[in-house]
Amino acid sequence: MSQGSNFVDYVKICCRSGQGGSGSAHLHRDKNTAKGGPDGGDGGRGGHIILKGNKQLWTLLHLKFRKHIIAENGENGGKSLSTGKDGNDDTLEVPLGTVAKDAETGEILFEITEDGETKILTPGGRGGLGNWHFKSATKQTPRFAQTGEAGQERWIILELKILADVGLVGFPNAGKSTLLSVVSAAKPEIADYAFTTLVPNLGIVSYRNNKSFIMADIPGIIEGASKGKGLGYRFLRHIERNSVLLFTIPTDTTRSIAQEYEILLKELTEYNPELIDKPRVLAITKLDLLDDELKQEMEKELPKNVPYVFISAAAQKNLSELKDLIWKAIQD
Repeated sequence: MSQGSNFVDYVKICCRSGQGGSGSAHLHRDKNTAKGGPDGGDGGRGGHIILKGNKQLWTLLHLKFRKHIIAENGENGGKSLSTGKDGNDDTLEVPLGTVAKDAETGEILFEITEDGETKILTPGGRGGLGNWHFKSATKQTPRFAQTGEAGQERWIILELKILADVGLVGFPNAGKSTLLSVVSAAKPEIADYAFTTLVPNLGIVSYRNNKSFIMADIPGIIEGASKGKGLGYRFLRHIERNSVLLFTIPTDTTRSIAQEYEILLKELTEYNPELIDKPRVLAITKLDLLDDELKQEMEKELPKNVPYVFISAAAQKNLSELKDLIWKAIQD
């Protein structure tokens, strides 16, 4: 199975809720009653289609091949004021951070952010009223009842935006996957070529006093990603839900640290200007390639007002200092 084949963060599905059952127009009859009054019961409600948050899920893969979601219709009302059975709801469990959109208008309907949270995606039709609702002094034996309300049918887009405390931002081969593999139990693919990371990877990072935070390795961004180049545009939306942005820039970059940082920041803010307000931390990776003199020269050119630390994931240098900076940014 190739990397990413089990990670799906976008599905388009057709949802059709159940139709409400019709009310009954029955008139009461038994061996002692030849001409009884109305006793038709109400129809049952059509089934809803519901989204439910599940913190154990991290992909929409289970919905990829369910193009049509159809809920059950409500049953018709019966005699003796018997109400028809409601149609069964169809509940779709989704990862936290799933956004539901109307496929035709692009309107955002809602977002699922908490475990166990439920939202009705398409409501079922109401059941029709039985004829006993319509009796009156002047119409004592109504021979009609309401039909059930039709269900709704609409195309829905579900998009997953990963919820994590820290999002790793950087160009391909910046050392993001290596860093995640060292500070957490995650096992992302690591190799000496661009775009080894094809899907976001999550890892739980242990901190002091039994504390922890979630770190997400986002596929590498390239210049022009906000306009659709490379893989970055597809996965930039995952950065929107991260609390802190950790910029990772290697010491062997062909540009200056400040230039790479500004390019990355520009791509993020062009995609979504609100990202400029997120706390940022800068990790300059591959410290093992530097001596003290080169490090001091680089420090003179670092971007201002951004907390930074030089690290080496391979040699596991300064990782505790990096965690301290990240934890402070999360708490602030």
